[in-house]
Amino acid sequence: MEKAAKRERVAWYFYDFGNSAYAAVVILAVFSAYYKGTVVGGAEGSRMWGLAIGIAMLVVAIVSPLLGTIADYTGSKKKFLFFLTAQAVLFTAALFFVQEGDAILGMVLLVLAESGYRGAQVFYNSLLPEIASPEEISKVSGNGWAIGSLGGILCLLLILPLIVLVGGTLVVRLSLIFTAVFFAASTIPLFLWLKERTEPKPLPEGENYLTLGFKRLFGTFKEIGSYKEFLRFIVAFLVYNDGIIMALNFAAILGAVLFGMEQQELIIFMIIVQVTSVIGAYVFGMVADRYSGKRSLFLSLLMMIGVIVWMYFNHSKTAFYVIGAMAGMALTGVQSVSRTLVGLLAPEGKSGEFYGFFAVAGRSSSFIGPTVYGWIAAEAALFYQSQGLVELAAEQAGQRLGILSIALFLIVGFVLLVFVREPKSGYALRRAAKKLQRAAEE
Repeated sequence: MEKAAKRERVAWYFYDFGNSAYAAVVILAVFSAYYKGTVVGGAEGSRMWGLAIGIAMLVVAIVSPLLGTIADYTGSKKKFLFFLTAQAVLFTAALFFVQEGDAILGMVLLVLAESGYRGAQVFYNSLLPEIASPEEISKVSGNGWAIGSLGGILCLLLILPLIVLVGGTLVVRLSLIFTAVFFAASTIPLFLWLKERTEPKPLPEGENYLTLGFKRLFGTFKEIGSYKEFLRFIVAFLVYNDGIIMALNFAAILGAVLFGMEQQELIIFMIIVQVTSVIGAYVFGMVADRYSGKRSLFLSLLMMIGVIVWMYFNHSKTAFYVIGAMAGMALTGVQSVSRTLVGLLAPEGKSGEFYGFFAVAGRSSSFIGPTVYGWIAAEAALFYQSQGLVELAAEQAGQRLGILSIALFLIVGFVLLVFVREPKSGYALRRAAKKLQRAAEE
């Protein structure tokens, strides 16, 4: 690999290293539990958390086609990536100002930080086909997830000592500023080293970016209708991905409500999840490369379904740590291999367009899962309280019903994936090439 190309790939990895720190601290370990338990409190905290995540997902789904069109026609993909990353970083730091009772302020700032984070990923993921050949996509994608997980681990390890030794809500709030700085610093190599490959082009006569953006989206919808396997995969992905999003966004809340885990325990739990995520990214990436992406995705989904079912029946804090370790491996495998399959199922020369559709479709559906979970958990808790259960027991019962909704999304998505036929890739392609070479030599 040329030195410049290798440096670009390293820069792409480092971006994942930084944005995974955001996910680890804001979504997984720190702010989610703080917002639900301290800022809002009670069953309503689950509802508002799920609604905030859902709104952010929906905003990205609506805005992405317009931003993608502007980026394509102005040759400014990196500029949009920079703008949305800056949005995520600034509003992550602003979460410092959210204190007890600031439910609406926290919700607004979270929507702004999360929509910047998710919107930036649309452009970040679209860079994958530019830095990796089709034969390398699974490996590079898996490396990205693994290195990203290491970023989350490092950030959590850096804030853990302060939370353990000092404690209090001020340290929790300061950890959000630290995370914002960590995220920003990790993105610098990408903006310095990775070239902008999108050439500017004039708008068609009579068009503006808004109308053209949605025309292109509808055109892609229409075109994708002729790629049956990709369409089947997207339908399956939309369902099981909601289950993954739900599990990620409510993991800390589950730990706090079901097992009474304190902030330092939640951080240790998420460090374990992040460590096993690194292992999962490599293991399931190797399975995809050696055998097939679909087989790897099947295995990771089955593992995730088993973990969620176990979590529903589990009442032990110790077992919850083991569940988290297994979930870390599985969910990273699901996400990484799903990204790989897009590159394998997309027609030649259209991977960027299909990755864009994949991102928009994923964001447009992902608001459903967290909103559904938050609503189920809150309504069930209120119902059980009306039946005489004390508040904590009612909340725990509500969270367990929410766990069942995660399992339902994963199982339905798994069944839909059965009907997807994957083209030969990775190991199968190399084996076929060797057979042809031997035949030619004979």
